[in-house]
Amino acid sequence: MEVSRETLVKRYFPDTARIESYAQFLAAAGIERGLMGPREADRIWQRHIFNCLPITQLLHKGSIVFDVGSGAGLPGIVIALARPDLHVTLIEPLERRVEFLKEAVAGLDIEVIRGQAQDVRSSAHYVTARAVAPLERLKKMTWHLVKTGGSLMAIKGRSAEEEMRLVPHSILHEVNCEGIEPGRIVELRKGA
Repeated sequence: MEVSRETLVKRYFPDTARIESYAQFLAAAGIERGLMGPREADRIWQRHIFNCLPITQLLHKGSIVFDVGSGAGLPGIVIALARPDLHVTLIEPLERRVEFLKEAVAGLDIEVIRGQAQDVRSSAHYVTARAVAPLERLKKMTWHLVKTGGSLMAIKGRSAEEEMRLVPHSILHEVNCEGIEPGRIVELRKGA
């Protein structure tokens, strides 16, 4: 049985007005500024926002989260809006995307850092990424950002198993959120 978008928004987002506003901003400014393809407007919810929700089920309460290569704010803004208990920082190197992100998070407790992941000198419990780089390269770029005992969490599609073969000790989570396509998140834990 298909669940309505309104029902899913109420189920997964404490502030429904804020996620609706972000979706509208993505569909308008995100496309106008070239952060999303012109055909993405009709797929903002299913392909982008709801696609980011499964990762929120794996993050411990009160954690610090760095979202690298945030682009249009996916998954970072979705994580922050679904889980206001988390401390989310968006890391993005391109200035035009940083400007978009700053507008998108105005009034929210979300930090935006302009820079390459390699240049950031603090660390987080979780480092998240979606469509940034293959897992092996992503680990090289971000491993210094992950606190000991923390994890790199990458939203992946069909390529997950193939990429995992190149990165020892990676774990595949197939997360089911009621009413949403199952999510595939590859986790790399940083040992003590």
